[in-house]
Amino acid sequence: MSEQPALQKTVSLKGHRTITLASSAGFCYGVKRAVDRAFEIAAQTSDAVTLGPIIHNPQIVQRLQDLGVPSVSSPQETHPGQTVIIRSHGVAQSVYDQLDGRNIVDCTCPHVARIHRIAREVTEQGMVLLIAGNPDHPEVQGIVGHAKGEVHVFQDEKTLTEILEKLRREGKTEIAVVQQTTLGQLLWKNLQSIIEKYYTNIKKFDTICNATNLRQQEAVALAQKSDLMIVIGGRESSNTQKLYEICAQNCETIAIETKTELDKTRILRHNNIGVTAGASTPADIIKEVLTTMSEILENQEEELTFAELFEQSQTEKLYNGKRVKGIVSNITPNEIHVDIGAKQTGIVPASELSENGDLTPDSFKIGDEIDLVVVKVNDQEGVVTLSKKRLDAEANYTAVCKAYEDGTVMTGTVTDVIKGGILVNCNGLKVFVPASLASDRRTEDLSVLMGKEVQFKVIEVNDRRRRAVGSIKAVLNEAKKAKQEEFWANVEVGKVYTGEVKSITSYGAFVDLGGVDGMIHITELSWTRIKSPEEVVHVGDTVEVYIKDIDTEKKKISLGYKKAEDNPWEIFKRDYPVDTICPVKIVSITTFGAFAQIIPGVDGLIHISQIANERIAKVSDKLAVGDVVDAMIIDIDYEKKKVSLSIRATLDAGSDEE
Repeated sequence: MSEQPALQKTVSLKGHRTITLASSAGFCYGVKRAVDRAFEIAAQTSDAVTLGPIIHNPQIVQRLQDLGVPSVSSPQETHPGQTVIIRSHGVAQSVYDQLDGRNIVDCTCPHVARIHRIAREVTEQGMVLLIAGNPDHPEVQGIVGHAKGEVHVFQDEKTLTEILEKLRREGKTEIAVVQQTTLGQLLWKNLQSIIEKYYTNIKKFDTICNATNLRQQEAVALAQKSDLMIVIGGRESSNTQKLYEICAQNCETIAIETKTELDKTRILRHNNIGVTAGASTPADIIKEVLTTMSEILENQEEELTFAELFEQSQTEKLYNGKRVKGIVSNITPNEIHVDIGAKQTGIVPASELSENGDLTPDSFKIGDEIDLVVVKVNDQEGVVTLSKKRLDAEANYTAVCKAYEDGTVMTGTVTDVIKGGILVNCNGLKVFVPASLASDRRTEDLSVLMGKEVQFKVIEVNDRRRRAVGSIKAVLNEAKKAKQEEFWANVEVGKVYTGEVKSITSYGAFVDLGGVDGMIHITELSWTRIKSPEEVVHVGDTVEVYIKDIDTEKKKISLGYKKAEDNPWEIFKRDYPVDTICPVKIVSITTFGAFAQIIPGVDGLIHISQIANERIAKVSDKLAVGDVVDAMIIDIDYEKKKVSLSIRATLDAGSDEE
């Protein structure tokens, strides 16, 4: 008989009840590696996304989104220069190709990456690849995308048999097989026996993750000695679903994502409860479930007789932390006295009325009812010190916790700049916002936020220390996303926008149109030839542009900046008709004549025969680059944008005048 897997810990509760947690519950190595890296990226940049959910856990996905790292479904939803995190399940090679120009952070699980290499190598050798796994799972789809030849996916005996029959009919004998890392061992054992009936020389790779094996073995061993199993994990998680299935074969089993789904009635029916969790379940969620279960089992109200209840009401004592209602009976400059229905006198010091000092004893009148909390009981002096401020802080913390659970946006005022971030006062409770989450762009000087009203989301709460962590960046990113959605819903070619120049490259300028960037190509910045966009615009400039072209699939916007009315040829057409005599500047000389600038952007040709009244052998005998001379416009071809000039005509005109 094989040795039973070790169990991490058993907690004994009153009534001979126990809760036992499997040692392998929670993040496996590959998942932890991916999640840790994703949160590092979230703290480093304000322009990052995960390609698909980083793991199959909605709580982790939401936390990353709150930190400004949303999940996108395809490479087309990303843009050049953006940081794109490849999730632990891995992706096909074609996806890497589509992400060219992005900053790729590859968090593919090393075990999955190994299967990618196997798929590529065996198919390059001409072998047929069989993959045991769910064809709709992203890990399997990624593996298929690395194969260079024939590949088949199966997850049941019927499909496998059909594939093997087909391969045998086609005379194919060079075959390799791999498994999805989270495939159940029992299922693989059954599938493997079918393969061996058809082929004895098939090349088999053992790619089921060892952590998956251990987790499943522990779950079975724990379920066999438990009355109830709790399986924690995301509903989309393949390995969590398999844990539920194998546990359900041995005892009553409940699958949940968070503590809020615990069924108190079902828990109280059992004495020995086992707990395991999928590879994508965070430790804090497991801890919350265990704590909540312990509280359910420990805090059962014992039935009391009427006499006991009556006696309890008569002997109920005041204690620190007890909540009471007080009726104002007296008011002094430094405190208020309240009647709390006890033999002691209740006193609320002025300092305990409010956090920010906006309440004083004069804010109340005799007869007012106030909710308070006991701070100190002094039976010898017959005095109870009470606090409104601390009760309000508790209520505010409760509101913050609810905002954390609901994802509600809160408003507060920045009151302090401290090491590593800022403090935001929200109804008397100070919420810490790390520097990396205080803005959607890098902010070196946080003091610029002092005294400002800001909106934030609560991303972490600490019940023991009554503290909360917020993210201003999460709200700004959501607003930015909303602006982007509004933009794409209304954008159309020709529409005019006013935007700010965000960056400049050698080939153009990028303009923020309100959450979406568009590019003005260098050729669109001026009607004349320029060497650098900075000859026309600079970072921070406000410019008026129009939509020239839209690529909705790649989310790219091409912008126009040149105004039709500024077109040199339009100005020329308006102000310079045929027979106009005007000063022109020689810009180049050829054997057949000289080119001269009439106005910036419009040049004309002075043919050698039109330079002087007499015949000349060389243009350079009469003209040099840089000379300014009077010339007459003698012909215009607007279609070909050609202008003919004549110096001789001006000389003739001068002779006629004489």
